[in-house]
Order: sequence, then structure tokens, then C-alpha cells
Amino acid sequence: MAALTLVSTSTLLLTPPGVYAPQWDTELLVRALCREGIDSSTEVLDLGTGSGAVAVQAARLGARVTAVDISWLSVVTARVNALLARRRVRVRHGDLNAAVAGRAYDLVISNPPYVPSPADRMPRAGRARAWEAGRDGRVFVDRLCAAAPGMLRPGGALLVVHSGLCGTDATLRGLRDGGLRAAVVDRAEVPYGPVLRSRRPWLVRQGLIEEADDQEELVVIRAERP
Repeated sequence: MAALTLVSTSTLLLTPPGVYAPQWDTELLVRALCREGIDSSTEVLDLGTGSGAVAVQAARLGARVTAVDISWLSVVTARVNALLARRRVRVRHGDLNAAVAGRAYDLVISNPPYVPSPADRMPRAGRARAWEAGRDGRVFVDRLCAAAPGMLRPGGALLVVHSGLCGTDATLRGLRDGGLRAAVVDRAEVPYGPVLRSRRPWLVRQGLIEEADDQEELVVIRAERP
């Protein structure tokens, strides 16, 4: 398993309170993105862009990038970060791909909310919307799996990063059921962040972690449309 180091994605990025700051999952997704052979002909869609870190990196690689987020604060932040990086990124407000309905792309990238939560309701505002994902952590991942085939051009690919806690095999099955060829292309063990540490007792009771665990596995799954 390759080592993962937090490096350049946060450089010169604004991340005001309420916007998800680049973390280990961001770095892992960028690492996978850089292996995609992107050029000026590549159309990229970044779903749940947050600060715009991955969208800006795709633009640096030469892609034509559209980014979407349900948070207006994230939309504004991503636009500002693209300007600071002197890169062109179209940033839209919307839920999942609703803002670009009917469009298909060469590459779709996403770092969706994926943390299992004891809360019965999803947050409607604030930074927690970037990670809260229901009891099994799959509220948004399942929606992404279902929507992915319609967002990809023939030969196009999806890159999605999430924790193993929400079920890597379930994601692979969901994508394959949609006719995509899916596989794990990168993974890393990273220390628990403050959210997982704060709900450790609940995660143990749910059987999702062991009491002694202090790291989670992050995976990047790549799914290609034939």
C-alpha cells in the first residue's frame, strides 16, 4: 500500500468555515486524477467540489472543467480559488448532477459525503454536509453509482474516493450493475480524523470498527463505461 502525504492541494486555497478543506481523501483523488492522461480535449465534471481543489488540479492538467456543489458557500469558494489559481473552472450550484442534467463527460470525479452517522436526519446546512452520509455512509455514494452511467461518454470514466467503512464491495457492485467496469485503483490507510474519533463508540457498537482501531482505509474506485 503506497504512502500518502498531504501536499499541494491546499496551496493558496481558501477554505472558509463551512467549506470542506482538502484532506487525505482529496490527495488520494488528485493522485488518481493525475494518472488519467488528461489534456485540452478532456471534459471533466467534479461533483461535490467543496473548495474546488480537485477541479482546479484538473484545470491545471489542461482539462475543460465543470464543478458542482449543493452549498452556495462552496460554489463561491471554488470560483474564488479558480481565480486565484488563474484557471478556468465553471462552477454550478446544484444537487449531484442536476445542474448539468443531460450532459455527459469524459471524466467524472467525486469526493462525496461518506461517513456513517448516528443522526436520523441529514444536515441541511454547515460544513457537516460534506461528510454526513446516513447510517451506512451510502446515501450519496449509492446515488452516484446509479447516476454514473448516464454522466459518462463511451470510454469515459468515474473516479470516486470514499472510506472502506461505507462498503467498497457495495460500490463496486452498484457500478457494475449499471454496466460499468469498476475496480479499486488506489488505497491508503490514514489516521482517524476528528469526526470518526468523536463517534468511535457508536462505530464500535455498529460493528464498523474495532475498539483498538485508529486508522481507516480510503479507496479510489475507477469505473469505465465501455
